[in-house]
Amino acid sequence: MSLKPRKILGTPYANGAKLLFLGAGELGKETMIEAQRMGIEVVAVDRYANAPGMQVAHRSYPINLKSERALMAIVDRERPDAIIPEIEAINIDTLFKLEENGYFVAPCAKAVWTAMHRERLREAIVSTGARTSKYEYATDLESFRKACDKIGYPCVSKPIQSSSGKGSYFLKSKKDVEKAFKEAEKARGSYAKIIVEEFIDFDVEITELSVKYVNEKGKDESRFVRPLGHYQIEGDYHSSWHPWIEGGDEKAIKKIEKQIYDYSQRIMDKLGGYGLFAHEMFVDLKEGKVYANETACRPHDTGLVTMASMPLGYSEFALHAKAVLGLPVKWHEKVIEPRCCAASHVIISHTEGWYPQYSVAGAYDDDTSVLIFGKPETYPERRMGVVLSCGTTVEQARRKAQASAHKVKIDAGQGWKGQEITEKHY
Repeated sequence: MSLKPRKILGTPYANGAKLLFLGAGELGKETMIEAQRMGIEVVAVDRYANAPGMQVAHRSYPINLKSERALMAIVDRERPDAIIPEIEAINIDTLFKLEENGYFVAPCAKAVWTAMHRERLREAIVSTGARTSKYEYATDLESFRKACDKIGYPCVSKPIQSSSGKGSYFLKSKKDVEKAFKEAEKARGSYAKIIVEEFIDFDVEITELSVKYVNEKGKDESRFVRPLGHYQIEGDYHSSWHPWIEGGDEKAIKKIEKQIYDYSQRIMDKLGGYGLFAHEMFVDLKEGKVYANETACRPHDTGLVTMASMPLGYSEFALHAKAVLGLPVKWHEKVIEPRCCAASHVIISHTEGWYPQYSVAGAYDDDTSVLIFGKPETYPERRMGVVLSCGTTVEQARRKAQASAHKVKIDAGQGWKGQEITEKHY
């Protein structure tokens, strides 16, 4: 559906626009805050009570997000101007029905349906002509073994559908096949397929944030945030930085960035709709090649760094809120540059229990913020917060964020536990 430009903002509980979020985690929470800064009424829906976004929303509902009846009842009651899915574990058929009934699903139901499923997403990306790694699909252990042998080692396996990298596995040799298959099986739920991908010996893994919106004349426009770098541990985001690279051959970097923006535009157009799109890509600096990997149709965890790096009102959350509301994303250039070098580093839990406390002694530094998401329950490897740091260089910002994050300790009744992960760290 087409989106009309919005020229009037109102007041919550009265005549303002209303956004309904399906999923109220830390990413939805920040988008809600950005919307509230514009006088928008926000409603949070999630599977459990007191989720991070529920703590700031005007109203909230804990429900089974797979239940069509529950979702329809809330939408009928709230009559939102836009419905914003923030997680994959929702009833996608209901989103299509809501769209047919005239509701705006951001960016659109087809985009959400495509991006939540790795096979559909990979085929969509390939159809745009964007370069990807080689890949095969498998349904059982035997076909999985054959797929790994065909792709070659090392390779990477992922369930067709999972969230936050769950079930992903890096296979170094044939010895890892059975363990990788078991990991994928645990995470794939009712989805039968597993994707096996060629391992790209990349230099940097980047996230490109692109936004599709309508200008004041009702015409579609796009803007791009300069790429940010990130790394993952066991398939889960651990740290990100902005910009993605410092120094180097400026001409070669510009050429690579041109590829990144081109691929992002193609994929965004293929998926359709309005809002922010987060594209994960691999960059081979030696060969000057970019490989498209995955795309999320919403703000991305790696993009938390934009709260520190970007000009006021241009974080990934602010861009998403503006775009889905029909507000323009004004910028004098096609690419929006960061205002400073910045980095993020996650605060990971190594304990379990309810209502955790956080020791932040020594965690604060110059131009550094410690953000606690406010999740009521903690368990090992759960992301409970993030540290954002700015610096004169990307490396300085990364070191500051890492050092601060590792000083935060968490207690949920079993004693204080700090971060134990040191892989890929300075």
